[in-house]
Amino acid sequence: MQWFEDEEFWRIFYPWMFAAERRFQAAPLEVEQLLALSGVSGGAALDLCCGPARHSLLLAEKGFRVTGVDRTPFLLAKAKERAASAGASIEFVQCDARDFLRPGAFDLAVNLFTSFGYFETREEDLTLLRNVRTSLKPGGVFIMDLVGKECVAASPGKTRWEQSSDGDILIDHAEVVPGWAKLRLHWLLVKGEQARRFSFDLNLYSGVELCAALERAGFSDIQIFGSLAGAPYDAKSLRLVARAVAPG
Repeated sequence: MQWFEDEEFWRIFYPWMFAAERRFQAAPLEVEQLLALSGVSGGAALDLCCGPARHSLLLAEKGFRVTGVDRTPFLLAKAKERAASAGASIEFVQCDARDFLRPGAFDLAVNLFTSFGYFETREEDLTLLRNVRTSLKPGGVFIMDLVGKECVAASPGKTRWEQSSDGDILIDHAEVVPGWAKLRLHWLLVKGEQARRFSFDLNLYSGVELCAALERAGFSDIQIFGSLAGAPYDAKSLRLVARAVAPG
């Protein structure tokens, strides 16, 4: 079993990854920015690795016909609860991102919050990219948001800790695997006298490497940015954002 297939991981760390108010408060601006960056104003949208539907709901509110895809039952349950509470009509699909394919169905596809690079090999990452390209209509746009190799290199600190209101402590340590192909993350959650630790790897891409992967997957008009707002990708960037088009 690969790390992202472990339901316990998502249950334990959900409050730290998604439930914090700032994550949901940031989503409206993120959606406004990604729509401006994409140039897509309507139609069918794919939220690949949608998690608890932070962005799916907002896209639906803007009139998109939204399909949210995630392999994790726990996160999809959260997404469905939020959609039901909001009265939003969203199609949710439980599926591994490597397997989801719906040829020519979408005007816009998004993959956000470092939901890319989970797999053991880069060929598996490429399969995901090819499936997205095939699932887009000609001229459809794909927006990706992840942590880039340059962002990691420029980060001043590799260990962080955060304390919740009830006293739980999360310690997050990141290290680059020799060769710079992967980023290894160690998360330690301390609850009173108990501690739980999870370690997992992400495939790490530079801007140039991500462009090359998107080109191999068949995309055109590929652009790299340092934020969803379209800032330049440079030494000050905290995120690696890509915009790519499915050829007509």
